[in-house]
Amino acid sequence: MVFAVIDLGTNTFNLLIGETLPDNSFKRLFNTKIAVKLGEGTINSGYIADAPFQRGISALKQYQQYMLDYQVEKEFAFATSAIRSASNGSDFVKAAKEQAGVSITVIDGDEEAELIYYGNRMAVTMSESISLIMDIGGGSTEFILASRDTIFWKKSFKLGAARLLERFQPCDPIREDEIEAFHTYLNKELAPLLDAAQQFCPIELIGSSGAFESVVDLIGGEFNHALVDDAITEYHISLPEYRHISNKIKASTLQERYQMPYLVNMRADMMVISVMLIDHVLQALNLSVFRTSSFSLKEGVISKKLGLSIH
Repeated sequence: MVFAVIDLGTNTFNLLIGETLPDNSFKRLFNTKIAVKLGEGTINSGYIADAPFQRGISALKQYQQYMLDYQVEKEFAFATSAIRSASNGSDFVKAAKEQAGVSITVIDGDEEAELIYYGNRMAVTMSESISLIMDIGGGSTEFILASRDTIFWKKSFKLGAARLLERFQPCDPIREDEIEAFHTYLNKELAPLLDAAQQFCPIELIGSSGAFESVVDLIGGEFNHALVDDAITEYHISLPEYRHISNKIKASTLQERYQMPYLVNMRADMMVISVMLIDHVLQALNLSVFRTSSFSLKEGVISKKLGLSIH
């Protein structure tokens, strides 16, 4: 069976087309992403403006053509923070069906976190020890405290990179006092995570796809390591090398980030927010092991909804 999964994120719509195999695994046939930035200018106002609304529908029309080309038999389309929190989110879901032929299921933060866990568990080797899985989206950031077999705690926070960028509107480059204010804000907002971490004592951070892939590429480019490769699903991150990249990103202007050869343009504006989120979690939880996963919600859907493993 040929299937498709669409992850309708706040910043990016991701499409994965795969095929089930006789051994109950799957192989990728096609994978792409389109930067739609649904929350542009209005994410904290709770609605999707006209221009990003149309960008989103155009992306889904393109995805529908890909699905026709690959003769997809079953499709799953899941919408997350921007659509679920927008006053006109239901209008977008309706337009997606009428104009692009895509039926969208809007999921809450709890289900989003659970699917992220299943995706990451497929990509990285987990044990009986507890890991903290972190997924930075545009509208929300999910945290999951889990082992190989059990989710102990999970929560979705309205702390996505686009939402935080609009809220703080930092200078270019960001100033030290703005960084301090950001961390003070996170100390308050992430209090439930800190409480849960004290209870469950995670041994490491696992960064889920997205901005974490840019971290891998930036470190790879700077230190001559491997870049993100479709054949690799798990990366180990050196903390000194990560801190070097984090400091470089925070010291850069937006224009300088657009010129960085290993940073994709769609993440240039939000990368400062992303590394500050990562910085905060590593420091607040005193984590010394840092891995990243190439899988996230899409693969979680494949694991949970279709019961498949990676080929």
